[in-house]
Amino acid sequence: MNGLLILDKPSGITSHDVIHRLRRITGERSIGHLGTLDPMATGVLPVLLGRFTRLAQFFSAAEKTYTGSIRFGFATDTWDADGTAVTAEQPVGFTAEELHAAAEHFRGEILQTPPAYSAKKIAGTPAHQLARQGKSVELKPVPVLVSQFTIDSFTGDTASFTITVSAGGYIRSIAHELGQRLGCGAHLATLRRTQAGAFTLDQAYPLATLESLAADHPGGNDLAACCIHPRLMLPEFPAVTADAFTLGRLRNGAQINLPEFSLAPLVKVFSDPRDLVAIARRIAGTLFQPIVVLG
Repeated sequence: MNGLLILDKPSGITSHDVIHRLRRITGERSIGHLGTLDPMATGVLPVLLGRFTRLAQFFSAAEKTYTGSIRFGFATDTWDADGTAVTAEQPVGFTAEELHAAAEHFRGEILQTPPAYSAKKIAGTPAHQLARQGKSVELKPVPVLVSQFTIDSFTGDTASFTITVSAGGYIRSIAHELGQRLGCGAHLATLRRTQAGAFTLDQAYPLATLESLAADHPGGNDLAACCIHPRLMLPEFPAVTADAFTLGRLRNGAQINLPEFSLAPLVKVFSDPRDLVAIARRIAGTLFQPIVVLG
């Protein structure tokens, strides 16, 4: 099965658990997700299947949008609600105006320290493995672009928010550092990804729905129908339907001429309305070289 599925990940399981269950559902072994969601988090999880896993490189820079809530009063070791408190609980003494002012510091280009309990690697080992072994974890701050961060409500010790961040950004880090700035500690209480790149919750299927479809229709056609139409993938790349001669050259790794795309850096090449054959890169003028051939 080749395609791109948009899942609405449930809370309480890892992104790897989702892949494991999808392998059982689809019978496809080659599956990869586009951006990890923590076990606590829910929402949009794009997943590539089959030969389409070779397209992952083109999705890596996509921005992601989330809604969620931050609880103030104490910090946790994982910087979210799944962790253990590492500071004593204290009353929340700041005002809504002070919260909004503090949030200003997390908009635009910022340097962000990833959580110790994260997939970031230290000498080849994921940081969370070292942290669970009780070993010291020191991660360097990395640049992150926060193009939107709004405090939508603030009641008692909890604030709800909406945020859009560049690839690789950690919402847990923002919650933790916001608590430090306000002097009372904080952690991420809930998180839901509403958009990843061009894909939104409106396009997402609950995992349970896909499991029911697979059980009711073992042939797999209903699951294939849930995949994003290939022409809607990577919408920033123009699409062209090529003739048999051009497709033959592409499949053999040869350069092709596409006069109508003289300004496009990358194009999607189809053999018919749905069959994506290759991604090609412009070499010069109207000359394109295939960089990924799917079939």
